Amino acid sequence: MDIQLGDILVMKKAHPCGEKQWKVLRTGADFRLQCLGCGHQVMVPRFKAEKNIRQVLRENSST
Repeated sequence: MDIQLGDILVMKKAHPCGEKQWKVLRTGADFRLQCLGCGHQVMVPRFKAEKNIRQVLRENSST
């Protein structure tokens, strides 16, 4: 799955604050994600995050 910095991920489950959208701050073996509702940041292993992604929203969709 092609995830890039700055992408917005819509997850299957909501964060406890109620928001389902997360911004990608770091990629690699794991992702650093920031909740767009409350601003909380978490590190999630790549395989666990990719399995819970419902949609990827990309601001610069040139392709």
